[in-house]
Amino acid sequence: MENLQTGTDTLFVLLGAILVLWMHAGFAFLEVGTVREKNQVNALMKIISDFGVSTIAYFFIGYSIAYGVDFFQPASVLAESNGYQLVKFFFLLTFAAAIPAIVSGGIAERARFYPQLFASLVIVAVAYPLFEGMVWNNNFGFQDTVAAIGGQPFHDFAGSVVVHAFGGWIALGAVILLGARKGRYTSEGRELLAHPPSSIPFLALGAWILTVGWFGFNVMSAQEVGGISGLVALNSLMAMVGGLLAALIVGRNDPGFVHNGPLAGLVAVCAGSDVMHPMGSLVVGCVAGGLFVWLFTLTQNKLKVDDVLGVWPLHGVCGAWGGIACGVFGAERFGGVGGVSLISQLVGTAVGVAIALVTGFAIYGLLKVTVGIRLSEEEEYLGADLSIHKVSSSPTFR
Repeated sequence: MENLQTGTDTLFVLLGAILVLWMHAGFAFLEVGTVREKNQVNALMKIISDFGVSTIAYFFIGYSIAYGVDFFQPASVLAESNGYQLVKFFFLLTFAAAIPAIVSGGIAERARFYPQLFASLVIVAVAYPLFEGMVWNNNFGFQDTVAAIGGQPFHDFAGSVVVHAFGGWIALGAVILLGARKGRYTSEGRELLAHPPSSIPFLALGAWILTVGWFGFNVMSAQEVGGISGLVALNSLMAMVGGLLAALIVGRNDPGFVHNGPLAGLVAVCAGSDVMHPMGSLVVGCVAGGLFVWLFTLTQNKLKVDDVLGVWPLHGVCGAWGGIACGVFGAERFGGVGGVSLISQLVGTAVGVAIALVTGFAIYGLLKVTVGIRLSEEEEYLGADLSIHKVSSSPTFR
């Protein structure tokens, strides 16, 4: 019976890892559909290459920093308990690799390729595991400290803050240091040229892949069959729909907003999906969908922050909103399971945002002054596909 249990848990987590791995295809096609055609190959190359670099970084360094576990043992030892610890690593790796995938969307169309890969390596090897371990493994006594301040540990079931906010706020630093795409704004700061999505079908495909995979992201964060909860699944569904409908209304039928709205809701519900009531999740998703549309428009048109896919509003802000909302809608007085504290959620969210901001400005700032992080003006005009990869997404034969 024990072998059956460990085998079942191993299969459960493996299926979760596969679903979240599939989400990286969603990241790729969401970016492909949003960027101009001359940068589509680069979008695909970044996502898959970042995943490869992230795997090496997390396997040899990051996972050990976060959980104190390494794989420098005989295969016979690693295979014990049906290799459960191995598939757990695989599952958590797919979360870690989401950080560079998030950043990729913000810096699209003008970032150099290899400096970005190096940044991904440092983020996944060191920066992300440090915060991940603080929240999910109580490293440095972080959760004890938060509980002493707010009465409860910081609750982030599936990574609203640990993954999404962390990636989004790192991306903000990178986007600001890179600067806007050439021709996007005038020297006086007025909008000169908007770049509409190159392919709504690809954008929609990416959004759908992410949406479906997200149920593995959230539900299988239980990491064992005995912890599976239909509440997590339904809360994810309700937040997804809330984000969709809010983006539909606030975004005035814009297909880009409509397909990102469900993602905003899903980002926000991750933290409290195991403790909130479905109606509370619906509210959380609605707020996230509206927040994304408003902030994306604000950053692009007013603040002149050229975040191509809107990853700071979508992941950074909606992730932070989810961390805070967990402390409200997870409470018993709002129909939640309880065991959460708004003060603790504010503290944990603020710490995550602060570490991510410092990380983003430090890593990309250092790269900027040493090797450079931006394509030349000529390379950017030509497009990253031809400048970096020497091929077009739609080569013309004459």
